[in-house]
Amino acid sequence: MYNKQKIIVVLPAYNAAATLERTVADLPTVVDEIILVDDKSNDTTAALARVLGLFVFEHQANAGYGANQKTCYRLALEHKADIVVMIHPDYQYDPKLVKYFAAFIADDYFDVMLGTRIRSRRETLAAGMPLYKYLANRALTIFENLVSGRNLSEWHTGMRAYKREVLEKINWPANSNDFVFDSQVLFQIVARRYRIGEISVPVRYFKEASSINFWQSVKYGLGTVWTGLKYFYDQISGKNKTL
Repeated sequence: MYNKQKIIVVLPAYNAAATLERTVADLPTVVDEIILVDDKSNDTTAALARVLGLFVFEHQANAGYGANQKTCYRLALEHKADIVVMIHPDYQYDPKLVKYFAAFIADDYFDVMLGTRIRSRRETLAAGMPLYKYLANRALTIFENLVSGRNLSEWHTGMRAYKREVLEKINWPANSNDFVFDSQVLFQIVARRYRIGEISVPVRYFKEASSINFWQSVKYGLGTVWTGLKYFYDQISGKNKTL
């Protein structure tokens, strides 16, 4: 707990048995509770999570990345979280930084925190991000900043933290069950004019780290463009359907 705020980390998991223990071991002591939602893994993710003492919820069928996050946030709110930090349990993002994400929100500097992987092109590519993903990330982020009026360094991070109010006010249950959920949530946050902060996060790309394939990336990119155009239209028309 930090500044009398209950901090819950949520782990949207799929086949994360090889990296889960390392992820949990590196989480800081300010974390009050860890919730893992297993999206019908083919390995021992759920069993290992229980051994590690986590609260575990298992989907009975593979529902998708967005659906996994929906369950994560619903459970975190039910468990009375003041701050919810989402991090992938594949050890790609550094769990030690969770305490800084939580502190910025608990100290009322920001309502949402994002972990940006793009500190420099050289460093990002050296860490193992495929070139096509780096280029797509940069192009989509420029587009999203243009249509939203924001200047975020990255819109596509898998490490995020939310003030409870944010998850109570935006309509994330109506979003996609697929990967584009992440883009939809951020546009909803921007539409509500919540304060968004960023922290540079070094990442690791290795065999066990999860990553969507080329065609999933294409689908995600097209979905993100559509979400951005829809947001822009809603704003100029005054309909605010994005909320």
